[in-house]
Amino acid sequence: MACMTFCELRRKEVINLKDGARLGLICDLELDSCTGQVNAIVVPGPPKFWGLLRSDEELVIPYKCITKIGDDVILVDIVI
Repeated sequence: MACMTFCELRRKEVINLKDGARLGLICDLELDSCTGQVNAIVVPGPPKFWGLLRSDEELVIPYKCITKIGDDVILVDIVI
């Protein structure tokens, strides 16, 4: 995989392969402070109140669950 900045990752939509759900855009990363490797990506939780309010919850997706990082999307394989 080619190197990529956080700004480039933030612009990609995260899609779950299990059910085809759009999970949203990456809002944060979990990094290993010793190696600098990405341990997980973080996306906002499901919206509340008919999608008008954002949830306080976040969905942490381990890096091992990422199956493909494409030009526009990141495909993950998780059970929610």
